[in-house]
Amino acid sequence: MDHGGITFSHVRKEYPDGTVAVEDLTLEVRPGEIMCLVGPSGCGKSTTLRMVNRLVEPTSGTITVDGADVMSQPAVELRRSIGYVIQHVGLLPHRRVADNVATVPSLMKWPKERTAARVDELLSLVGLEPDVHGVRYPHELSGGQRQRVGVARALAAEPPVMLMDEPFGAVDPQGRRRLQQEFMQLQRQLGLTVVMVTHDMREAALMADRVAVFSTGGVLEQLGSAEEVSESPANEFVADFVSDFS
Repeated sequence: MDHGGITFSHVRKEYPDGTVAVEDLTLEVRPGEIMCLVGPSGCGKSTTLRMVNRLVEPTSGTITVDGADVMSQPAVELRRSIGYVIQHVGLLPHRRVADNVATVPSLMKWPKERTAARVDELLSLVGLEPDVHGVRYPHELSGGQRQRVGVARALAAEPPVMLMDEPFGAVDPQGRRRLQQEFMQLQRQLGLTVVMVTHDMREAALMADRVAVFSTGGVLEQLGSAEEVSESPANEFVADFVSDFS
């Protein structure tokens, strides 16, 4: 089942000191696709991502998820309804893996039986044995295993979309490629709508249905498949950016 898309309409983020992180962004993320936001450091990729779940609030413009304006919803409820995976996972070190995965369902007052069943289902889905890994603490896992737990936790409340900020950046190269492939299979299986920030055009080429290339100020320089962006760059900026990965 495909989930709802995300629409940015003339979105701007300006900080109190006058810094403009995102200038005037209009962008549509289609239901069920993986869109990668790429570009140099400081170009507004992560700001764009975090405006979707209101970890950063837009100065102006409109962002909708599955047709609903994010600013019309209580921020806490919105965040619980959107999956969010970051580079260093952010697992609670004093809680067992199963309890980490159960964080959002517990906050949403799911019945214990439903929560436990969902935790087991998700750990199995990301390739971790519930009986073995669920009782461990994060420090007892490898980096790749912790990242799998992070993905499971983000999926716990069956979110319509998932936001991922350099999700595999802290994993060794071999483990990273395996996680990328496994996540793509998972995404197709669940029909998730995914927005992922990466600085690596190679990762975007592997994973993305479409790539959005940003320049400083959150300016969208080009939107298209990785092949289109690489072979037919829209301008000199895009050409210079993709040439670093050739």
